[in-house]
Amino acid sequence: MNDSNFFSMDRLVEFGMGLTVAQQMIKTMNESMTTMHIPGAMNSMDKPQQIFFYVIIEDKQAGPFSENELARLISEKKVVKETYVWLPSLPSWKMAEQIPEVLKLVALAPPPFNLNKL
Repeated sequence: MNDSNFFSMDRLVEFGMGLTVAQQMIKTMNESMTTMHIPGAMNSMDKPQQIFFYVIIEDKQAGPFSENELARLISEKKVVKETYVWLPSLPSWKMAEQIPEVLKLVALAPPPFNLNKL
Protein backbone atom coordinates (compact mmCIF):
# COMPACT_ATOMS: atom_id res chain seq x y z
CA MET A 1 0.00 0.00 0.00
CA ASN A 2 1.05 3.51 -0.67
CA ASP A 3 1.21 5.57 2.58
CA SER A 4 0.83 8.86 0.74
CA ASN A 5 -2.59 7.90 -0.66
CA PHE A 6 -5.30 9.74 1.32
CA PHE A 7 -7.86 7.03 0.62
CA SER A 8 -5.76 4.18 1.99
CA MET A 9 -7.36 2.22 4.85
CA ASP A 10 -4.71 3.35 7.38
CA ARG A 11 -5.26 7.01 6.48
CA LEU A 12 -9.06 6.67 6.73
CA VAL A 13 -8.82 5.00 10.16
CA GLU A 14 -6.35 7.66 11.33
CA PHE A 15 -8.65 10.41 10.05
CA GLY A 16 -11.71 8.85 11.75
CA MET A 17 -9.88 8.50 15.06
CA GLY A 18 -8.65 12.08 14.85
CA LEU A 19 -12.17 13.29 14.13
CA THR A 20 -13.57 11.33 17.09
CA VAL A 21 -10.93 12.75 19.45
CA ALA A 22 -11.65 16.27 18.16
CA GLN A 23 -15.40 15.84 18.71
CA GLN A 24 -14.79 14.59 22.26
CA MET A 25 -12.54 17.59 22.96
CA ILE A 26 -15.21 19.99 21.62
CA LYS A 27 -17.88 18.33 23.76
CA THR A 28 -15.69 18.60 26.88
CA MET A 29 -14.89 22.26 26.18
CA ASN A 30 -18.57 23.12 25.57
CA GLU A 31 -19.56 21.48 28.87
CA SER A 32 -16.80 23.38 30.67
CA MET A 33 -17.84 26.68 29.11
CA THR A 34 -21.52 26.27 30.06
CA THR A 35 -20.71 25.54 33.72
CA MET A 36 -17.97 28.17 34.06
CA HIS A 37 -18.62 31.04 36.43
CA ILE A 38 -16.69 34.26 36.07
CA PRO A 39 -16.71 36.47 39.19
CA GLY A 40 -18.03 39.93 38.43
CA ALA A 41 -19.79 38.77 35.28
CA MET A 42 -23.54 38.30 34.93
CA ASN A 43 -23.28 34.96 36.71
CA SER A 44 -22.00 34.60 40.23
CA MET A 45 -20.00 31.95 42.00
CA ASP A 46 -22.69 31.46 44.64
CA LYS A 47 -26.21 30.29 44.14
CA PRO A 48 -28.77 33.00 44.79
CA GLN A 49 -29.54 33.28 48.48
CA GLN A 50 -33.12 32.66 49.51
CA ILE A 51 -34.77 35.82 50.79
CA PHE A 52 -36.34 35.74 54.24
CA PHE A 53 -38.93 38.25 55.36
CA TYR A 54 -40.01 39.44 58.79
CA VAL A 55 -43.45 40.96 59.22
CA ILE A 56 -45.55 42.63 61.89
CA ILE A 57 -48.78 40.68 62.35
CA GLU A 58 -51.22 41.66 65.10
CA ASP A 59 -48.63 44.06 66.54
CA LYS A 60 -46.05 41.27 66.90
CA GLN A 61 -42.90 40.55 64.94
CA ALA A 62 -43.13 37.27 63.06
CA GLY A 63 -40.70 35.43 60.86
CA PRO A 64 -38.48 34.64 59.19
CA PHE A 65 -40.72 33.66 56.29
CA SER A 66 -39.59 32.31 52.92
CA GLU A 67 -41.02 33.78 49.72
CA ASN A 68 -43.51 30.90 49.53
CA GLU A 69 -44.62 31.42 53.13
CA LEU A 70 -44.99 35.17 52.62
CA ALA A 71 -47.01 34.55 49.43
CA ARG A 72 -49.32 32.33 51.49
CA LEU A 73 -49.72 35.08 54.12
CA ILE A 74 -50.52 37.55 51.34
CA SER A 75 -53.17 35.27 49.83
CA GLU A 76 -54.68 34.77 53.32
CA LYS A 77 -54.79 38.60 53.70
CA LYS A 78 -52.61 38.41 56.84
CA VAL A 79 -50.08 40.59 55.02
CA VAL A 80 -51.55 43.62 53.26
CA LYS A 81 -50.05 46.75 51.74
CA GLU A 82 -49.94 48.51 55.13
CA THR A 83 -48.13 45.62 56.87
CA TYR A 84 -44.64 46.46 58.04
CA VAL A 85 -42.01 44.19 56.49
CA TRP A 86 -38.26 43.89 56.94
CA LEU A 87 -35.66 41.85 55.09
CA PRO A 88 -31.88 41.83 55.55
CA SER A 89 -31.25 44.22 52.63
CA LEU A 90 -33.31 46.99 54.29
CA PRO A 91 -31.98 49.47 56.85
CA SER A 92 -35.39 49.72 58.57
CA TRP A 93 -38.95 48.41 58.49
CA LYS A 94 -41.09 49.52 55.56
CA MET A 95 -44.67 49.05 54.48
CA ALA A 96 -45.18 46.09 52.17
CA GLU A 97 -46.26 48.35 49.29
CA GLN A 98 -42.81 50.01 49.33
CA ILE A 99 -40.80 46.79 48.89
CA PRO A 100 -40.35 45.46 45.32
CA GLU A 101 -39.74 41.87 46.51
CA VAL A 102 -43.12 41.89 48.26
CA LEU A 103 -44.89 43.56 45.32
CA LYS A 104 -43.60 40.77 43.10
CA LEU A 105 -45.24 38.21 45.38
CA VAL A 106 -48.50 40.21 45.40
CA ALA A 107 -48.52 40.26 41.60
CA LEU A 108 -47.97 36.48 41.46
CA ALA A 109 -50.65 35.65 44.05
CA PRO A 110 -53.81 34.24 42.49
CA PRO A 111 -57.07 36.12 43.02
CA PRO A 112 -59.49 34.72 45.61
CA PHE A 113 -61.59 31.88 44.26
CA ASN A 114 -65.34 32.39 44.39
CA LEU A 115 -67.47 29.59 42.98
CA ASN A 116 -70.58 31.82 42.96
CA LYS A 117 -69.02 34.20 40.42
CA LEU A 118 -68.27 31.48 37.86
